[in-house]
Amino acid sequence: MELKPIKNEEEYDELLDWVDAEFDAAPEPDSPEGHKLQIALLIIKAYEDEHYQIPAPDPIDAIKIKMDEKGLKSKDLVEWVGSKSYVSALLNRKKPLTLKLAKLFHEKLGIPAQVLLN
Repeated sequence: MELKPIKNEEEYDELLDWVDAEFDAAPEPDSPEGHKLQIALLIIKAYEDEHYQIPAPDPIDAIKIKMDEKGLKSKDLVEWVGSKSYVSALLNRKKPLTLKLAKLFHEKLGIPAQVLLN
């Protein structure tokens, strides 16, 4: 397989099939075959980043998901944020997510800052 930039879906599919077969062969990472496979994966990633962009998650939705994962209710955020009414307004998108609150949710809930600042 000659490695080159992907120009269309057909080339993308061909390279994916080749990578799949190479994974089955399980080359050593530091072998020439392993290096070629790593380069192919970088080419695929570059193509996917350009053609299959994943939209950034909504910050409030991310907060709600993390709250659900951690078993938190809106009343549990009151001690971090302030009043129950402010928490409710924030989660209902009636109040803005400030930089201070984004930092707080990043620290307390482990949400990446990039998600909260979108």
